[in-house]
Amino acid sequence: MEYHNPVLLKETVEGLNVKPDGVYVDVTFGGGGHSREILSHLGPNGKLFAFDQDEDAWANEIQDERFTLIKENFRYIKRFLRFYGIKKVDGILGDLGVSSHQFDVPERGFSTRFDAGLDMRMSKKNELSAYRVVNEYDDKNLRRIFLEYGELKNAPALARTIIEAREKETIVNTEDLKQVLARFLPAHKANKILAQIYQAIRIEVNQEMEVLKEFLEQTLEILDAGGRLSVISYHSLEDRLVKRFIKNGMFEGEPERDMFGRFEVPFKAIGKLIVPSDAEIKINNRARSAKLRIAEKI
Repeated sequence: MEYHNPVLLKETVEGLNVKPDGVYVDVTFGGGGHSREILSHLGPNGKLFAFDQDEDAWANEIQDERFTLIKENFRYIKRFLRFYGIKKVDGILGDLGVSSHQFDVPERGFSTRFDAGLDMRMSKKNELSAYRVVNEYDDKNLRRIFLEYGELKNAPALARTIIEAREKETIVNTEDLKQVLARFLPAHKANKILAQIYQAIRIEVNQEMEVLKEFLEQTLEILDAGGRLSVISYHSLEDRLVKRFIKNGMFEGEPERDMFGRFEVPFKAIGKLIVPSDAEIKINNRARSAKLRIAEKI
């Protein structure tokens, strides 16, 4: 597909164990690849709801009476499913991160390959942009995002350099940002470091960690017993949250145990961690960091 080549397509949908008359949700519609695969397993009475906040993705809407596209952020999954009279579903699929289309459109500002305005918003309704993060965040918050979301040990120096530069001149586009941070970008690993910097800013702009937590917490209530959760993540921050949540329904700390040391868990993991084959990575290089985890609601 030109818009977005779906990663781990068959593995992700197979993990849902689709029932022909079931109700399913694809919370990251994008180009519709995963949604079409789910629909191919549904019978005439099955239903599929999909979420996408990106206006560019709406043009890919599938014309099928079993399909409903909800043009919102999936952090509101419970609210909008209730609007359509849906309280329980049989499976939820999430392909996290940035779509190929978002990376490939220069003016979106997601890619290190192009000079573009500092945007990085997944939804144009979002008031916070990369421009505001870079030009308005104070030292403490810049250090926080580079350390937490970019996992950059030199976060204090990066933050200080940005603040000093913007006091002289506004940092308007991605090329400006690269020039400001040039001394931190040695040729042999410039692309890797830039990717970490962009990732940190993008996650902050779109509140990706908060959105993921809110979404996962709602799956506990939305998924029916025996329902499946199938989630693809692309960096360790996402994967750690998903893995821990599947393990004990929490993001930090430990669940309360009874007098025998036992505790209840909401999910059971289905199979082991799944990663793309060498053949898939060769066809779609962006699949290289993908990690798929599948769980079943107990």
